[in-house]
Amino acid sequence: MRVSVPTISHVVTAASSKPISPAVAVERIANFLSRGNVTLLTGAGVSVDSGIRAYRGKDGRYMNPNYQPIFYHELVEESPKGYAFRVGYHQSNPVSYLALVRLRSYLGYPPVRDAQPNITHCALAALQYTSHIPRLITQNVDGLHKKAIAHLWDDDRMNRQILELHGTLHHVHCTYGHVTDRDTFQDWISANNPYWKDYIEGLEVTGQKPRTNPDGDVCVELDGVSHYDFVVPNCPQCTSEGRHNTNQKPAVVFFGESIPVSIKDRSFHDIEQSDRLFLVGTTLATFSAFRLVQHAIKLGKPVLLLNVGPTRVDSLRGVEKIEISTSHVMRDVVNVVLGTRASADPVVNDLLNRGIHKPPSDV
Repeated sequence: MRVSVPTISHVVTAASSKPISPAVAVERIANFLSRGNVTLLTGAGVSVDSGIRAYRGKDGRYMNPNYQPIFYHELVEESPKGYAFRVGYHQSNPVSYLALVRLRSYLGYPPVRDAQPNITHCALAALQYTSHIPRLITQNVDGLHKKAIAHLWDDDRMNRQILELHGTLHHVHCTYGHVTDRDTFQDWISANNPYWKDYIEGLEVTGQKPRTNPDGDVCVELDGVSHYDFVVPNCPQCTSEGRHNTNQKPAVVFFGESIPVSIKDRSFHDIEQSDRLFLVGTTLATFSAFRLVQHAIKLGKPVLLLNVGPTRVDSLRGVEKIEISTSHVMRDVVNVVLGTRASADPVVNDLLNRGIHKPPSDV
């Protein structure tokens, strides 16, 4: 199954849920979660309060109308054109910066790397810690679900209970399978591109942040600045094996790329092992996520969606939708679900007092 460009029908985007009070929303969500054994599926909306923009706004439309995703075949094509894509130059449109690839990713990673878990991440982590949500599937590649609970779980447990459906931005691999930590890869690029290293450090000093999408891609306006000499570093391990290879990509599933069979199978298994499916902060626009909802409905499992704005499943029978901001309700949901344990358990109490609330200024 390849990941295609997310779409939501114009008919669906016209739909809207009735307003609901936070108190009623908390009660309905708590009743859904209280019996446990829930699989959670999250999307980009969960990370907005961490400063990472979602693809879509409250009306279901792209917040960046000029958004052009990076496609897998562009990134790995073994040709001069493929190399041009990797250095951020779209040969068919030499005056456009919208199809930049490597440079966009280089500039876009630091804001994602530095982002911190928000109130929703931490509230959900509390429900993971108490085993009410034993399985979490996320479409996000920012690693914030893991960051929210990393002080309690080791890597093995996080990998067993958190499935990153579309991969992670925090590692890079080449076409021969050599894996590199993303910070190391960023250092390689900086060493080969001192101008862009200075540019990105200048952004950090001034506090300016480029408009970063949830996949770590960034839209940049660099009028008068040439990026044609941007250097893509070779994979050192390939070089040591006598091979020239600039084909290195973040360990994410790009548009047009297939989700690994093992990940697909596990996502279906996580649905099958649960009693209910809870959807948070997602429009279900990507089929890789939408088909999991279809699978849950086919198996007769209750499905509850918490999201602001239209989604792909709004007209789907078997899905109950609550339209309210997660940051307004999830802490209270945990308090209701756990009762006195929420304050008596120091770990849970700590999680409920963690989390930032710093949405992008234009959201």
